[in-house]
Amino acid sequence: MALKQVMEIYDFLERPKINCGDLKNIFLRRGLDSSEFESRRVRGRTGETQFVRIRIAGKRAKSKHRRAPTLGIIGRLGGIGARPHKIGLVSDADGAITALASGLKIVEMRDRGDILDGDVSIATHLCPCSPVIPHEPVPFMDAPVSMEDMNKHEVDPAMDAVLSIDTTKGNRVINSRGFAISPTVKDGYILRVSESLLEIMQNVTGKLPVVFPITTQDITPYGNGVYHLNSIMQPATATHAPVVGVAITTEVAVPGCATGANHPFDIEMAARFVIEVAKAFGEGRCAFYDELEFKRLVDLYGSMEHFKTSGKIKDFKPGR
Repeated sequence: MALKQVMEIYDFLERPKINCGDLKNIFLRRGLDSSEFESRRVRGRTGETQFVRIRIAGKRAKSKHRRAPTLGIIGRLGGIGARPHKIGLVSDADGAITALASGLKIVEMRDRGDILDGDVSIATHLCPCSPVIPHEPVPFMDAPVSMEDMNKHEVDPAMDAVLSIDTTKGNRVINSRGFAISPTVKDGYILRVSESLLEIMQNVTGKLPVVFPITTQDITPYGNGVYHLNSIMQPATATHAPVVGVAITTEVAVPGCATGANHPFDIEMAARFVIEVAKAFGEGRCAFYDELEFKRLVDLYGSMEHFKTSGKIKDFKPGR
């Protein structure tokens, strides 16, 4: 169970100013090594944010010159708060809470002797004063930095697979409260949903798994003028690793800038899913995609990596 960690991270983030040194101390007290925590303040076009990366070493991991794969966990969001317009955490903060709470639990497990096989690389950013932007059917949170900067600081080349966690409530195509997963995306291809992830999801939730739809638009870079469900699949534009979205969901459309809309039990369930994936992936028991089938697709239809680029728009500038 990760409810304690979710509540601790939630409580820490619910403030108008975030001190990443204090966040680091929370992790150090649980057994994280100082070298495993990094933070960086980055200024963008509408403000600044703090990027956080936590690398948790596994016992058979690449960081120890072994072969267990590295799982990437990205908490994707525009901002954790919309001050001065809104007081408190916004709905959009779910991705950051889930990623950090998952990391905190994995660190505590390691400190107690339950060490995962593979490395886990966790990244997110923390901005309590993000702008709000119009979006249909409900407003979204914007980020103070560009999507290009977000991918630069959150997508780690060491990641062999990525779980991208994002609040995904501002739509009418996911009508289930809790969390849902996406099909796997790799190098411009939308692949079949991972059977391994479906099995883990139903074990964690005790219910039938929920899969949310994604389109070609969703796997193209932001700023190209086409509709995106949200930024949940944007890490797929910056890596060759397979990416799966983990969407925190509701039955009705909820604005990303809404306060009082974070549901701790839903976040905890998503965090448990992430932790179970981290265990299985490092042990080689969780495949995000079928490598032979992917090779067959590329042999038959060629590369689809142009969907990761700006395409034919000469004045294209990646944005959120």
